[in-house]
Amino acid sequence: MGKGKLAKFAEMAENPLVVECPFWQLQKEGFSLKGNWHQLFFKNDNPIVLELGCGRGEYTIGLARRFPDKNFIGIDIKGARMWHGAKTAVEEGLQNVAFLRTNIECIDGLFAENEVAELWLTFSDPQMKKATKRLTSTYFMERYRRFLVDNGVINVKTDSNFLATYTKYMVERNSLPLLQCTFDLYAEKDIDSSLTDIRTYYESMWLERGIPIKYLKFQLPHEGALEEPDIEIPVDGYRSYNHQVVSTKKTGK
Repeated sequence: MGKGKLAKFAEMAENPLVVECPFWQLQKEGFSLKGNWHQLFFKNDNPIVLELGCGRGEYTIGLARRFPDKNFIGIDIKGARMWHGAKTAVEEGLQNVAFLRTNIECIDGLFAENEVAELWLTFSDPQMKKATKRLTSTYFMERYRRFLVDNGVINVKTDSNFLATYTKYMVERNSLPLLQCTFDLYAEKDIDSSLTDIRTYYESMWLERGIPIKYLKFQLPHEGALEEPDIEIPVDGYRSYNHQVVSTKKTGK
Protein backbone atom coordinates (compact mmCIF):
# COMPACT_ATOMS: atom_id res chain seq x y z
CA MET A 1 0.00 0.00 0.00
CA GLY A 2 1.36 3.43 -0.97
CA LYS A 3 2.23 6.16 1.52
CA GLY A 4 -0.64 8.30 0.23
CA LYS A 5 -3.24 5.67 1.06
CA LEU A 6 -1.67 5.01 4.45
CA ALA A 7 -1.87 8.72 5.27
CA LYS A 8 -5.52 8.84 4.22
CA PHE A 9 -6.39 5.81 6.34
CA ALA A 10 -4.64 7.44 9.31
CA GLU A 11 -6.73 10.59 8.80
CA MET A 12 -9.88 8.51 8.49
CA ALA A 13 -9.17 6.86 11.83
CA GLU A 14 -9.11 10.29 13.49
CA ASN A 15 -12.09 11.75 11.60
CA PRO A 16 -15.11 12.04 13.96
CA LEU A 17 -17.54 11.63 11.06
CA VAL A 18 -16.13 8.24 9.98
CA VAL A 19 -17.30 4.92 11.40
CA GLU A 20 -15.76 1.59 10.40
CA CYS A 21 -17.35 -1.82 10.84
CA PRO A 22 -15.72 -4.63 8.87
CA PHE A 23 -17.60 -7.89 8.44
CA TRP A 24 -15.50 -9.76 11.00
CA GLN A 25 -16.22 -7.14 13.65
CA LEU A 26 -19.95 -7.22 12.98
CA GLN A 27 -19.98 -11.01 13.26
CA LYS A 28 -17.89 -11.10 16.42
CA GLU A 29 -18.91 -8.00 18.35
CA GLY A 30 -22.10 -6.66 16.75
CA PHE A 31 -22.49 -2.95 16.06
CA SER A 32 -23.26 -0.50 18.85
CA LEU A 33 -24.78 2.18 16.60
CA LYS A 34 -27.45 -0.18 15.25
CA GLY A 35 -30.71 1.30 16.49
CA ASN A 36 -28.83 4.21 18.05
CA TRP A 37 -27.80 6.41 15.12
CA HIS A 38 -30.22 9.19 16.08
CA GLN A 39 -29.35 9.22 19.76
CA LEU A 40 -25.62 8.50 19.80
CA PHE A 41 -24.29 9.89 16.52
CA PHE A 42 -26.52 12.62 15.10
CA LYS A 43 -28.16 13.56 18.41
CA ASN A 44 -31.42 14.51 16.70
CA ASP A 45 -34.53 12.79 15.34
CA ASN A 46 -34.21 13.93 11.72
CA PRO A 47 -34.77 11.30 9.00
CA ILE A 48 -31.76 9.17 8.08
CA VAL A 49 -30.85 8.82 4.40
CA LEU A 50 -28.25 6.34 3.13
CA GLU A 51 -26.14 6.47 -0.03
CA LEU A 52 -24.94 2.97 -0.83
CA GLY A 53 -21.63 2.86 -2.70
CA CYS A 54 -20.89 6.53 -2.04
CA GLY A 55 -17.38 6.49 -3.55
CA ARG A 56 -15.76 9.89 -3.00
CA GLY A 57 -18.86 11.09 -1.17
CA GLU A 58 -19.81 13.90 -3.57
CA TYR A 59 -23.51 13.03 -3.55
CA THR A 60 -23.71 12.51 0.20
CA ILE A 61 -22.06 15.89 0.77
CA GLY A 62 -24.22 17.61 -1.85
CA LEU A 63 -27.43 16.29 -0.30
CA ALA A 64 -26.29 17.22 3.22
CA ARG A 65 -25.63 20.80 2.13
CA ARG A 66 -29.03 21.08 0.47
CA PHE A 67 -31.11 19.33 3.14
CA PRO A 68 -29.86 20.31 6.62
CA ASP A 69 -33.04 18.85 8.17
CA LYS A 70 -32.01 15.31 7.20
CA ASN A 71 -29.10 13.09 8.27
CA PHE A 72 -26.99 11.50 5.52
CA ILE A 73 -24.72 8.46 5.73
CA GLY A 74 -22.42 7.58 2.84
CA ILE A 75 -21.49 3.90 2.79
CA ASP A 76 -18.61 2.28 0.92
CA ILE A 77 -15.75 -0.15 1.49
CA LYS A 78 -13.18 1.97 -0.37
CA GLY A 79 -11.67 4.09 2.39
CA ALA A 80 -9.21 5.98 0.18
CA ARG A 81 -12.11 7.27 -1.94
CA MET A 82 -14.34 8.04 1.04
CA TRP A 83 -11.55 10.17 2.53
CA HIS A 84 -12.40 13.03 0.16
CA GLY A 85 -16.00 13.34 1.34
CA ALA A 86 -15.15 12.84 5.00
CA LYS A 87 -12.46 15.55 4.83
CA THR A 88 -14.83 17.99 3.10
CA ALA A 89 -17.56 17.38 5.69
CA VAL A 90 -15.20 18.22 8.55
CA GLU A 91 -13.80 21.29 6.79
CA GLU A 92 -17.30 22.63 6.15
CA GLY A 93 -18.52 21.80 9.63
CA LEU A 94 -21.41 19.67 8.38
CA GLN A 95 -23.21 18.14 11.35
CA ASN A 96 -25.68 16.01 9.39
CA VAL A 97 -23.16 13.73 7.68
CA ALA A 98 -21.51 10.43 8.51
CA PHE A 99 -19.41 8.02 6.49
CA LEU A 100 -19.59 4.31 7.20
CA ARG A 101 -16.84 2.10 5.86
CA THR A 102 -18.14 -1.43 5.51
CA ASN A 103 -19.31 -4.05 3.01
CA ILE A 104 -22.74 -3.38 1.49
CA GLU A 105 -23.56 -7.03 2.16
CA CYS A 106 -23.52 -6.16 5.90
CA ILE A 107 -26.06 -3.37 5.52
CA ASP A 108 -28.98 -4.96 7.36
CA GLY A 109 -26.74 -5.67 10.36
CA LEU A 110 -25.90 -1.97 10.82
CA PHE A 111 -29.37 -0.41 11.09
CA ALA A 112 -32.41 -1.37 13.12
CA GLU A 113 -36.00 -1.81 12.01
CA ASN A 114 -37.52 1.48 10.73
CA GLU A 115 -34.28 3.38 11.42
CA VAL A 116 -33.79 4.58 7.83
CA ALA A 117 -36.19 6.73 5.79
CA GLU A 118 -34.62 6.78 2.33
CA LEU A 119 -31.93 5.23 0.12
CA TRP A 120 -29.85 6.58 -2.74
CA LEU A 121 -28.16 4.24 -5.21
CA THR A 122 -25.93 6.45 -7.36
CA PHE A 123 -24.14 4.94 -10.36
CA SER A 124 -23.98 1.48 -8.84
CA ASP A 125 -22.30 -1.36 -10.71
CA PRO A 126 -25.21 -2.87 -12.70
CA GLN A 127 -23.91 -6.38 -11.94
CA MET A 128 -25.26 -7.70 -15.23
CA LYS A 129 -24.14 -11.26 -14.55
CA LYS A 130 -25.61 -11.85 -11.10
CA ALA A 131 -28.81 -10.38 -9.65
CA THR A 132 -27.90 -11.25 -6.07
CA LYS A 133 -25.13 -8.63 -6.28
CA ARG A 134 -27.36 -6.06 -8.00
CA LEU A 135 -28.40 -3.37 -5.52
CA THR A 136 -31.92 -3.06 -6.98
CA SER A 137 -32.63 -6.80 -7.02
CA THR A 138 -35.36 -8.35 -4.88
CA TYR A 139 -32.54 -9.98 -2.90
CA PHE A 140 -31.45 -6.55 -1.70
CA MET A 141 -35.02 -5.23 -1.46
CA GLU A 142 -35.69 -7.87 1.20
CA ARG A 143 -32.62 -6.70 3.09
CA TYR A 144 -33.64 -3.05 2.83
CA ARG A 145 -37.04 -3.92 4.30
CA ARG A 146 -35.31 -4.88 7.54
CA PHE A 147 -34.32 -1.28 8.29
CA LEU A 148 -36.34 1.01 5.97
CA VAL A 149 -39.57 2.56 7.22
CA ASP A 150 -42.73 1.21 5.60
CA ASN A 151 -42.99 2.72 2.10
CA GLY A 152 -39.47 4.09 2.44
CA VAL A 153 -38.18 5.84 -0.67
CA ILE A 154 -35.46 4.40 -2.93
CA ASN A 155 -33.73 6.66 -5.49
CA VAL A 156 -31.75 5.13 -8.35
CA LYS A 157 -29.54 7.33 -10.50
CA THR A 158 -27.55 5.53 -13.18
CA ASP A 159 -25.92 5.67 -16.58
CA SER A 160 -26.76 2.00 -17.15
CA ASN A 161 -29.70 1.25 -19.41
CA PHE A 162 -29.50 -2.34 -18.20
CA LEU A 163 -29.85 -1.38 -14.53
CA ALA A 164 -32.59 1.17 -15.17
CA THR A 165 -34.58 -1.25 -17.35
CA TYR A 166 -34.17 -4.09 -14.87
CA THR A 167 -35.20 -1.85 -11.95
CA LYS A 168 -38.29 -0.58 -13.78
CA TYR A 169 -39.41 -4.13 -14.53
CA MET A 170 -38.69 -5.21 -10.95
CA VAL A 171 -40.82 -2.33 -9.63
CA GLU A 172 -43.66 -3.12 -12.03
CA ARG A 173 -43.50 -6.88 -11.43
CA ASN A 174 -43.98 -6.32 -7.71
CA SER A 175 -46.46 -3.42 -7.98
CA LEU A 176 -44.21 -1.10 -6.00
CA PRO A 177 -45.33 2.57 -6.04
CA LEU A 178 -43.29 4.25 -8.80
CA LEU A 179 -42.99 7.97 -8.05
CA GLN A 180 -40.72 9.06 -10.89
CA CYS A 181 -39.01 7.44 -13.86
CA THR A 182 -36.99 8.94 -16.70
CA PHE A 183 -34.42 7.47 -19.04
CA ASP A 184 -33.03 10.91 -19.90
CA LEU A 185 -32.97 13.04 -16.76
CA TYR A 186 -31.37 16.12 -18.31
CA ALA A 187 -33.95 16.25 -21.08
CA GLU A 188 -36.79 16.55 -18.57
CA LYS A 189 -38.47 19.82 -17.68
CA ASP A 190 -39.73 20.90 -14.26
CA ILE A 191 -37.59 18.48 -12.27
CA ASP A 192 -36.13 18.97 -8.81
CA SER A 193 -32.88 20.87 -9.28
CA SER A 194 -31.15 18.67 -6.70
CA LEU A 195 -31.27 15.85 -9.25
CA THR A 196 -29.09 17.78 -11.70
CA ASP A 197 -27.16 20.26 -9.56
CA ILE A 198 -25.34 17.54 -7.59
CA ARG A 199 -23.04 15.54 -9.85
CA THR A 200 -20.55 12.83 -9.00
CA TYR A 201 -17.32 12.22 -10.85
CA TYR A 202 -18.89 9.28 -12.69
CA GLU A 203 -22.02 11.21 -13.63
CA SER A 204 -19.91 13.96 -15.21
CA MET A 205 -17.86 11.34 -17.03
CA TRP A 206 -20.91 9.61 -18.53
CA LEU A 207 -22.48 12.93 -19.53
CA GLU A 208 -19.29 13.94 -21.31
CA ARG A 209 -19.52 10.68 -23.26
CA GLY A 210 -23.07 11.52 -24.31
CA ILE A 211 -24.73 8.80 -22.24
CA PRO A 212 -28.17 9.80 -20.88
CA ILE A 213 -28.64 9.65 -17.12
CA LYS A 214 -31.56 7.56 -15.88
CA TYR A 215 -33.47 8.18 -12.66
CA LEU A 216 -36.09 6.13 -10.83
CA LYS A 217 -37.78 6.87 -7.52
CA PHE A 218 -40.07 4.34 -5.87
CA GLN A 219 -41.37 3.18 -2.52
CA LEU A 220 -40.79 -0.14 -0.78
CA PRO A 221 -43.71 -1.37 1.35
CA HIS A 222 -43.00 -3.84 4.15
CA GLU A 223 -45.71 -6.24 3.07
CA GLY A 224 -45.92 -8.47 0.00
CA ALA A 225 -43.81 -11.22 -1.53
CA LEU A 226 -41.18 -10.04 -4.02
CA GLU A 227 -40.39 -11.79 -7.30
CA GLU A 228 -37.63 -11.29 -9.85
CA PRO A 229 -38.82 -10.09 -13.27
CA ASP A 230 -38.60 -12.76 -15.98
CA ILE A 231 -37.28 -10.78 -18.96
CA GLU A 232 -34.30 -10.52 -21.25
CA ILE A 233 -32.42 -7.21 -21.22
CA PRO A 234 -29.72 -6.08 -23.68
CA VAL A 235 -26.44 -5.42 -21.88
CA ASP A 236 -24.76 -2.03 -21.88
CA GLY A 237 -22.65 -1.97 -25.04
CA TYR A 238 -20.11 0.52 -23.69
CA ARG A 239 -19.24 -1.72 -20.75
CA SER A 240 -16.84 -4.66 -21.07
CA TYR A 241 -19.06 -7.72 -21.32
CA ASN A 242 -19.12 -10.87 -23.42
CA HIS A 243 -22.87 -11.34 -23.93
CA GLN A 244 -25.45 -9.32 -25.85
CA VAL A 245 -28.52 -10.14 -23.73
CA VAL A 246 -29.01 -11.19 -20.11
CA SER A 247 -32.00 -13.18 -18.89
CA THR A 248 -33.05 -11.95 -15.45
CA LYS A 249 -34.63 -15.32 -14.77
CA LYS A 250 -31.24 -16.97 -15.07
CA THR A 251 -29.28 -14.32 -13.16
CA GLY A 252 -31.84 -14.11 -10.39
CA LYS A 253 -30.99 -17.54 -9.03
